[in-house]
Amino acid sequence: MKFSSHWLTHFEKSGFVSSPRYAESLKYFKQFEKKTLFAKMFSIGTSPQGRSIECLVVANRREFTPEKAKKSGKAIVLIQNGIHAGEIEGKDASMILLRDILVTKEKFHLLDNLIFLIIPILSVDGHERVSKFNRPNQNGPQEMGWRTNSWNLNLNRDYIKADTPEIRAFLRLFNSWLPDFFIDNHTTNGADYQYHVTYALEKFANIDSGLSIWGSEQLLPSVLNEVEKRGFLTAPYIEMKGETLEEGIIDTVLPPRLSTGYTSVQNRLGLLVETHSLKPYENRVRSTYAMNVSTLEFLNSNHRSLKYLNQKADKTSQKLKSLPVKFELSEKSKIFQFKGFKSVAHQSNITGNDIIHYTDDQLEFEIPFFNDVQIVKTIVTPKAYLIPKEFGYLLEILKLHGIESKKMNSPMAVLVEEYTFTNSVFAPKPYEGRLCVEVQCASSKRKIKAQAGSFIIETNQRTRRAIVNLLEPEAPDSFVSWGFFNAFFERKEYAEPYVMEPIARQMLETDEALQIEFSGKLEDEEFKNDPKARLDFFYQRSPFFDINEKKYPILRVL
Repeated sequence: MKFSSHWLTHFEKSGFVSSPRYAESLKYFKQFEKKTLFAKMFSIGTSPQGRSIECLVVANRREFTPEKAKKSGKAIVLIQNGIHAGEIEGKDASMILLRDILVTKEKFHLLDNLIFLIIPILSVDGHERVSKFNRPNQNGPQEMGWRTNSWNLNLNRDYIKADTPEIRAFLRLFNSWLPDFFIDNHTTNGADYQYHVTYALEKFANIDSGLSIWGSEQLLPSVLNEVEKRGFLTAPYIEMKGETLEEGIIDTVLPPRLSTGYTSVQNRLGLLVETHSLKPYENRVRSTYAMNVSTLEFLNSNHRSLKYLNQKADKTSQKLKSLPVKFELSEKSKIFQFKGFKSVAHQSNITGNDIIHYTDDQLEFEIPFFNDVQIVKTIVTPKAYLIPKEFGYLLEILKLHGIESKKMNSPMAVLVEEYTFTNSVFAPKPYEGRLCVEVQCASSKRKIKAQAGSFIIETNQRTRRAIVNLLEPEAPDSFVSWGFFNAFFERKEYAEPYVMEPIARQMLETDEALQIEFSGKLEDEEFKNDPKARLDFFYQRSPFFDINEKKYPILRVL
């Protein structure tokens, strides 16, 4: 259908090789608010460099607030673009999609049962760090943004810890509107292959089983069929198990630090769309459009079943007695018929070994596909968690995730379960600005008098999955794992040997059980030959030892 020239996108005017800068991009999206009745633009936050992060809400009955949208009976779909601003085809595809909906009206019927929230660019500072050389593995656009935000943090590792203003803005939007479905548009690199677009949709035990089955058995087959009809080859998101494709590819649980892993712990399906960086930019925009519009067509026709499953998942989550938090792939695999390109190896005098190069010769071959996910850690959920008042700053993050809390106005006797860190392995270097730690814990029960001002996080909330993933220390994306409690692994007081040795000697002389325990420890040659460890044995059992060392201060209420 025809439309006036001011609706031509920068992408189209450039001959499909370029993407507009921040100001021009927002000007185009703003046109939908100015020139149609069915769109409203609003800011969801501000970046570290002071740029506004904008969102466009689109609805045929002007349901422009969360309250009106939720009352409408329609499904709310959130489409996110530019979290990695060098991967920006989603923004250009969204411009064309909105034009087809609101200007030519070719896709206006999608608003019959859907309301859209579209973030044109999430990483707005990264978007403006523009260069032709930002992504050496990528074939256009002519200039592109940067992978991280201006704090050099990868926003798509921040959903659960919420360190950045951009993700905090996203979480406020997400948990005020509580969308029914989420689409996150990306570009991937790595091995070369024939597929134009790959995808991921959570389907393992980290998401409600009803949503898993519906997404895997109904949504995906329909969407992929339509995308292939449009001429684009599709495959599951391709992550290699080893160094080569012949070793196989994997499909596993995405953790809540990542976008679609996060929506799964919020009882919502999230579709990861990944075009391939080596395909021409036009192809990537077109295939992103195809994935998005095919998904929206399915959701528009099936909005009632999606909303029902979401509501059921929310209710089910409130009552879950146990939740899996750690997963791993088994060695079981099945055969995947892979559509790749013939590769050749060349000896490199730069690296000193073989370098793989891909040709244009299409090739199909069988590779193993590993997707047998096993649960390796399950948490029995407590009635509640008790957060001491000195850690009240965590409440701001919990609130961003839609988690409710209660403040204790007076002291209260409570039976609690307390964790002690029995083993800890710190990462050798920082990751996303934090020194992460993997822990193992022992637990013990005791009665305490919880102080006034402490916070109670009851687990009978729709956000139970998020609560457990944040507050259980052995969960891979917990506050503990992300280094929020690293100070509790440090010793703050100590005893000089000349002070502690006489005390240790007296302890040994007066405690027969201690004598037996110490004698047993001396059978360990490493311990026997370590004077500091021998003295520390007694210090840890003395009344001078800090009882809070390696104790997790957040308690489980039984």
